Amino acid sequence: MIVWINGAFGAGKTTTARELIELIPNSTLFDSEVIGGALSQLLPPKHLAEVGDIQDLPIWRRLMIDTAAAMLAELGGTLLVPVTLLRQEHRDEIFGGLAARRITVRHVVLTPAETILRERTARREPPADPSDGGIPTRRWSDDHIEPYRSALASWLTADAYPVDTSALTPHEAAVRVAEAVSTGTAPVCEIVQTPEPTAETLAAGVLLFDEDDRVLLVDPTYKAGWEFPGGVVEPGEAPARAGVREVAEETGIHLEDAPRLLVVDWEAPAPPAAYGGLRLLFDGGRLDSAEARALLLPGPELRDWRFVTEAEAAELLPPVRYERLRWALRARERATVFYLEAGTPVG
Repeated sequence: MIVWINGAFGAGKTTTARELIELIPNSTLFDSEVIGGALSQLLPPKHLAEVGDIQDLPIWRRLMIDTAAAMLAELGGTLLVPVTLLRQEHRDEIFGGLAARRITVRHVVLTPAETILRERTARREPPADPSDGGIPTRRWSDDHIEPYRSALASWLTADAYPVDTSALTPHEAAVRVAEAVSTGTAPVCEIVQTPEPTAETLAAGVLLFDEDDRVLLVDPTYKAGWEFPGGVVEPGEAPARAGVREVAEETGIHLEDAPRLLVVDWEAPAPPAAYGGLRLLFDGGRLDSAEARALLLPGPELRDWRFVTEAEAAELLPPVRYERLRWALRARERATVFYLEAGTPVG
């Protein structure tokens, strides 16, 4: 299990986590600054300078997942991870990756008053030397208060168990967190993710259209980027039926007829994934306005959904996925089926 301790910079996450080691049996502290420090040595300065926050680097997010999983595999017990996460898509990607490894996460956020945060920030170490390309610590921390406030007002409080530490010492805060974890008051995050594949997979996606022939895209919580409704075909399951099942689970739309095949695309393995496989796209047909309005609101699996034109899809989908859509739309127009390899027609 992981206890993820979130909060603004200066909230006391690391000091609280150190106190928690004495309160949660067989627990270990995962200091994420080790990951950031290693990347600052391994990556070219020019590459680092392209992002304002190291969390914006995909490699940082992957290493957080892989390192946490490796530590738990080695040590067992509970991993305490004091890390600020203010962007929901980063939280979704990291927690989704952990869920794929069957690792449960209890998410806690420390919420001292903003005046306390600013007082603590003011006492932090002197500003970095601008000639070294450093961002002054105090200014950098202050810059994150507004994103923290915004996250707290939207997704963060709904996702994490809040602990107001305004009047608490680190030990008292740790006692509150330990009680919330042991009693289940801080619940296990409900993020949905399928296990990481151990071989090539077969996946079925379904294209659904509105009355203006725009195609439905969904934004999964468990991985970065927009996608088509659908998912991995279970053993012994017919691909078309799998697509129908996934559409119902993700959107609440129940298709009466088996959808028509549009595209078969072979997807090559690409890092960080070790396996590829076959990706099928089916035509689920057109939804009338009442059916479109019946689409479920985002839940554990989906952050958002929208109907888009082909041009708009090009801005949202990764290149290979967009090529798969583009050829599926051509197949739909011509009432045919295309075979692709990595998004390119063959034969």
